[in-house]
Amino acid sequence: MSRLNPRQQEAVNYVSGPLLVLAGAGSGKTSVITRKIAYLIQQCGIRAQYICAVTFTNKAAREMKERVSTLLRPGEGKGLTVSTFHNLGLNIIRREYAHLGYKPGFSIFDEGDIKALLTDIMQKEYAGDDGADEIKGYIGNWKNDLILPEEALANARGPKEQMAAIVYMHYQRTLKAYNAVDFDDLILQPVKLFQNHPEVLEKWRNRIRYMLVDEYQDTNASQYLLVKLLVKERAQFTVVGDDDQSIYAWRGARPENLMQLKEDFPSLKLVMLEQNYRSTSRILKCANILIANNPHVFEKQLWSEMGVGDPIRVIRCKNEDAECERIATEILTLHLRTGRPYSEFAILYRGNHQAKLMELKLQHHQVPYRLSGGTSFFGRQEVKDIMSYFRLLVNPDDDNAFLRVINVPRREIGSTTLEKLGNYATERKLSMYAASDEIGLGEHMDARYTERLSRFKSYMDKLRMQCAGDDPISALRSMVMDIDYETWVRSNVASEKAGDFRMSNVWFLIDALKNTLERDEDGDMTIEQAIAKLVLRDMLERQQEEEEGAEGVQMMTLHASKGLEFPYVFIMGVEEEILPHRSSIEADTIEEERRLAYVGITRARQNLAMTYASKRKQYGEIIECMPSRFLDELPQEDLEWENVEDAPVEQKAARGNDALAAMRAMLKKG
Repeated sequence: MSRLNPRQQEAVNYVSGPLLVLAGAGSGKTSVITRKIAYLIQQCGIRAQYICAVTFTNKAAREMKERVSTLLRPGEGKGLTVSTFHNLGLNIIRREYAHLGYKPGFSIFDEGDIKALLTDIMQKEYAGDDGADEIKGYIGNWKNDLILPEEALANARGPKEQMAAIVYMHYQRTLKAYNAVDFDDLILQPVKLFQNHPEVLEKWRNRIRYMLVDEYQDTNASQYLLVKLLVKERAQFTVVGDDDQSIYAWRGARPENLMQLKEDFPSLKLVMLEQNYRSTSRILKCANILIANNPHVFEKQLWSEMGVGDPIRVIRCKNEDAECERIATEILTLHLRTGRPYSEFAILYRGNHQAKLMELKLQHHQVPYRLSGGTSFFGRQEVKDIMSYFRLLVNPDDDNAFLRVINVPRREIGSTTLEKLGNYATERKLSMYAASDEIGLGEHMDARYTERLSRFKSYMDKLRMQCAGDDPISALRSMVMDIDYETWVRSNVASEKAGDFRMSNVWFLIDALKNTLERDEDGDMTIEQAIAKLVLRDMLERQQEEEEGAEGVQMMTLHASKGLEFPYVFIMGVEEEILPHRSSIEADTIEEERRLAYVGITRARQNLAMTYASKRKQYGEIIECMPSRFLDELPQEDLEWENVEDAPVEQKAARGNDALAAMRAMLKKG
């Protein structure tokens, strides 16, 4: 799509005030944002270093950056910021850490770190970690709503909220002592900083003179406030969003932020992008009619010049086994008959649990597939543990690595001891590792704890010396044995097989390090450089995995499919209590589920099939299933219902023969 349509052009050229672009699915919103950045730099004379574009995923930010660079002349893009919200927050904290009371080189806690810390606090304070997940949810929601521990405690209703607020207070204090922030802090801390330090806000307003925000409907309260604080004075911004694709309420997203804009910026201009460049008219008609059942502040109708297209098929299957079998054989037949690559097919589902049986059927028919959202090798618990030991060997100042390994396996050094150590280290301007064997530490804690800390440090110091010798790989293998990591792993898994698998990952990691050293052509690579290379390789490989879209049927949840498109789409499990999900029926939040179905439908370019089962096995018993209410809301004249098990025997046989004939024809060609 090289030329912009009139609406897109209007959105690009409007720079005299705040702008909301309501962009329907497949309406070319990324083109609008990237062209607008180029327009601001080339036609409006705003230097790239004063422009900031924000979106939600690293992948979207990378794509946007690449597309902008093709529109700019060499040097024009110098200093341009295209990042995720969390990266923007991270950059602000990195520059302003002193105002926030952190040391440089602070750590970021991931999900595993957060959970471990909360579990530790709860075991210590409440003699049990029951409900750690629920408390983690409370804390995340409070942070997204910019509520600090004191306020959370003052407004807590009931004993459960009260307990969560007390844990939150303890948790924030400990994080601070560890010189660490969590993911939600990356937005909360900059907002609080800007509210409390007008001079810092002024500095950042001068750095960001034009702001563009993508996927605006996914912002939560704190993200909206961050944007508002940065753009308030100049009101020079463009936000792009679609209220019909807001599917992250469970993460705190508020589609009402689109309406809030009009109140905060009365001169807001609205441009609607309704021409769709992705799907056939029939797919769009179904999507429009479905979503019209949700209440709307902004009415929009997607339209397309891609022709009417194939009817939409609704396939009723006997049970979940028949459903997965049907999808697998249909993809196989289409692939053989048309020669279309497998990567043009997508199977979408409401929950990850639906994928397992589907995977088995694809494997059975030897159909390659790619599963989105699986754990990468480096994301596994045991790999992160051993990598953290490596990182601490290479860089003793890495507080995050220190915190990850100090109690893996257990050394009876709890969060209270570590909080004291963290505060002492901050006072002395040292890393936690370096502070571990200082004599002065004895004034802050019991001798048995200082002894445990200094024993750990002297063990690691000795290991570092061994790694500097001729055979660092043997030293690392011995380390895994010395700390008795295998016993620790096996005590934390349910089966022997799981323990074997985890330990095989540990040895694989050490072998990967050995290969990195051996492949070094000059022969002068140090173990430190090899570890750094491995860390980088993990990051790059994960990016590549996302980018390459390797050959194979794409399997993913409806949530994960947002922003993607495929010629052939199968949405499975279109049933009451699956889509819409049971919890949304009980909580009466069907609107978000309808938006999810809308997102699924609008992923399809040419061909869409929806399947459901008449019966399903649940907890060992067979239950009757009801087709989803969303199927009734679609225009019936555009649907083809296939009632597979009631079809005459001849028809079934004919379908089977068709598939066989297609395979034979392919084999002859081969």
